[in-house]
Amino acid sequence: MQNLNWLLKMAWRDSRRNRSRLFLFMSSIVLGIAALVAINSFGDNLTQQINSEAKELLGADVELESRSPFPDSLYQFLQNENLQLSEERAFASMVYFPKNGGTRLINVRAVEANYPFYGKIESTPFESADQYNKNEKALVDQSLMLQFNVSPNDSVRIGNKVFSIAGEINKTPGQSAITTTVAPPVFIPFSKLEETGLMQKGSRINYKLYIKFPNGIDDQKYFNEVLKPRLEKEEIRFDDVEERKEELGDAYSDLTGFLNLTAFIALLLGCIGVGSSVQVYVKEKVKSVAILRCLGASSLQGMWIFLIQIAIIGLIGSVIGSLIGSSIQYFLPQLFADFLPFEIELSFSYGSFFQGILIGLLASLLFALVPLLQIRKVSPLNVLRSLGWGKTSKASRFVYVLVVLFVFGFSYIQLHELQKAAVFTVSLLGAALILMGVSRLIIWAVRKYFPEKAPFTTRQGLANLYRPNNQTLILVVTIGLGTALITTLMLSQDLLLDKVKLSSSENQPNMVLFDIQSDQVDEVIEITKNDSLPVISEVPIVTMKLHSMKGESVESIREDTTAGVRNWVLRREYRVTYRDKLIDSETILEGEWKGTVENDSIFISLDQGLAEDMKVGLGDPLTFNVQGALIECYVGSIREIDWQRVQTNFLVVFPEGVLEEAPKFHVLLTRYEKVEKSAQYQQKVVSKFPNISIIDLDLILKTVDEVLGKISFVIQFMAFFSIITGVIVLIGAVNISKFQRMQEAVLLRTIGASRKQIVRINFMEYFFLGSISSLTGIIIAILSSWGLAYFSFETVFVPNLWAVLITYIAITGLTVFIGLTNSRSVVNKPPLEILRKEV
Repeated sequence: MQNLNWLLKMAWRDSRRNRSRLFLFMSSIVLGIAALVAINSFGDNLTQQINSEAKELLGADVELESRSPFPDSLYQFLQNENLQLSEERAFASMVYFPKNGGTRLINVRAVEANYPFYGKIESTPFESADQYNKNEKALVDQSLMLQFNVSPNDSVRIGNKVFSIAGEINKTPGQSAITTTVAPPVFIPFSKLEETGLMQKGSRINYKLYIKFPNGIDDQKYFNEVLKPRLEKEEIRFDDVEERKEELGDAYSDLTGFLNLTAFIALLLGCIGVGSSVQVYVKEKVKSVAILRCLGASSLQGMWIFLIQIAIIGLIGSVIGSLIGSSIQYFLPQLFADFLPFEIELSFSYGSFFQGILIGLLASLLFALVPLLQIRKVSPLNVLRSLGWGKTSKASRFVYVLVVLFVFGFSYIQLHELQKAAVFTVSLLGAALILMGVSRLIIWAVRKYFPEKAPFTTRQGLANLYRPNNQTLILVVTIGLGTALITTLMLSQDLLLDKVKLSSSENQPNMVLFDIQSDQVDEVIEITKNDSLPVISEVPIVTMKLHSMKGESVESIREDTTAGVRNWVLRREYRVTYRDKLIDSETILEGEWKGTVENDSIFISLDQGLAEDMKVGLGDPLTFNVQGALIECYVGSIREIDWQRVQTNFLVVFPEGVLEEAPKFHVLLTRYEKVEKSAQYQQKVVSKFPNISIIDLDLILKTVDEVLGKISFVIQFMAFFSIITGVIVLIGAVNISKFQRMQEAVLLRTIGASRKQIVRINFMEYFFLGSISSLTGIIIAILSSWGLAYFSFETVFVPNLWAVLITYIAITGLTVFIGLTNSRSVVNKPPLEILRKEV
């Protein structure tokens, strides 16, 4: 106890002259902890809200979903169980506003009057959500009404039916603003669905059935023991309250986990700054430790004095960061509003608060421990002469291992997968090693190839990159990592947009018309040509299901767990076409394409991925059920499909001479140049054929751009913490080195150097440091983005050179500005004043 008291007193007394610098160390970790605590606190509140409002988000106790009508036997079973039911049918269709002729692709939702059982549809006027079904009116999404300038009591036509608008939809159970962006919802009475004339063969209808349990039963027990076995027997997809909790929890856990990793990078940048700053700080304390050794103190006691200082500063910084983070979370609901299906009520999260303190304290100690361990090597002889640190000790290497394990452990907690955590850790470690290697290479290259004939200020600025107490390593690592993070985010967003923008490239279709009935094809083509729009392609589509493979029925294959056939290929409803030749987005890998039937044998072509998941090869027999008629065929060829091309690509293609008489619908692809032309064309088609739906790919592109912009803003908001932390570390590094450079500046001033020359020397040093750091970070970001493009997005990567250039100028300029601002006290004061202070 006495020894501890002495260590605490020594740590306190030694800190009195260095508190401003110690608090600068502390500020390096504050923002990283603040970001972590903010996201964790928000995540905790989000989880609590999901758990408490799961029924309202689902709108029922159980939701059933199917691509085909539910069997009558299931209805009978549910009614016998005295369950309350509400049916919904949803599909994509065009909406037409007679007031101004506006048209738009929407999501039609025909729902029975008692939906939702929990929660409510929020609308304006307030009562319209309760009355639209009874009054046989429509509810229209708020954004749609604003876009086409319509109001309640105006009319809207869906298919063949004109509805009066009862009100606007503000929010529906379980839907966020983002999910309604592409196809906003319009609610119509379930009883009026048939009058729209949109329930035709080939239409892609989504059938839903909402179930409410009787009062007074154990919901979970009843579901697991009675309802779930029957639904599994009928092979009906379902969502209950617990599953919806899990789905939403996992989705937002992934989001907060990713953002936490972004915040964690800010913390690591701060910790790197702490470690580097402590190294310089400890070097200044060598003589003090040597004196203590002369007085009888042990090397460990010398280390403990400074470890206590860092622990206390780390604890204070972590507490301040946790408090700031707990406050920041109250601003996050506005940031995430478009992504949340409910309004979140926030409360103080004690778990996140104390977790932030623990992580901050542990991180600051780990990163400071390596330089602090060097104090053990200080001997009493250091009082008389300066001795080197020596080689890295086993203890230091052990601490490095602990740092890596700390990063891996944290990333695993956030990502929940060992592989992803390992990739993140290795990527971060690799980036840090690259930056460290670059800094070492720069130091070596400047020494080796020093430009002797360069101007004096340039030579002095370059020499500062390798002189004792240089900042090259710390600044290249911290600024480089921050630059790499921000640039990767920017380039990744561009990647996603460029992938979508392929649809708007020259000669590519940017409008798709589907659900065209066979007797409408000729008239639609005529309207298209009369409007001077090209008919790029017109394709018939037939829906069918797989009946058997290699002579074995789909049912028996499902029951055979050793078959290895992917379940989706057995369950799905196939949409296939027929043609006599392949299109330019398809390449034959195996076999031969036969465009017509030969010798009554039907040879079809399969997509490569489908063939792999089916476990079939050339010549294997397949039987399809085409709306009651069985068609036996053989695998004649396997294709590779370029799915990025805006073409009518299909997993299965039949030859001509087989499906011509089957019930089908058609798809037409065209292209427009001007928005006004598109609007006029859509009005003509929709007014003539209300059942036809039109996808405007340029509108979708703009929508995707808007969605990605919102996502990018959230990510950049978190990356902002990394930038500010990097700035703080930069200020700290410059401040620490400022004291080291004072004597050098005094000597230069004494031998006649002007203030302008010293400013130029500092400018050159920070310009080189900023350029090296930002360029290295940009190169890492380009390599990372190329990896994402090649392995994840499977697209060609072309970096946005303007974004790269702006990033380089901004980061380099910021480095120079901070460097010159923090160095001006040395320049503005006369040498004698500084010398007196030094003495």
